[in-house]
Amino acid sequence: MVVVENMGEEKKSDREHQNIILKDRRKLLITGVHNVESFNEESIVVDTQLGLVVVRGIDMHINKLDVESAALDVEGEIGLIEYLDNTVPQRKGGFFSGLFK
Repeated sequence: MVVVENMGEEKKSDREHQNIILKDRRKLLITGVHNVESFNEESIVVDTQLGLVVVRGIDMHINKLDVESAALDVEGEIGLIEYLDNTVPQRKGGFFSGLFK
């Protein structure tokens, strides 16, 4: 099981916390969800408190979107979870380019 938690500034309220829990690459729970922008069996785009999250995989389906707790429950073969934002600088050339300078 992989658990990714936002452990940001202490001044943030409880509503600004976000967790992404992935179990066996088959079950995914995302909290801090504002809206599901789009979804199909291969891609889900979620607007969260920390930005847009893209989930890619195979045969994915949304089991539950709980508006009160701001949680999204997904099942399927999860292959990628990615934040789409400009806060993290992108490296040019990938992982190996940094090794062979």
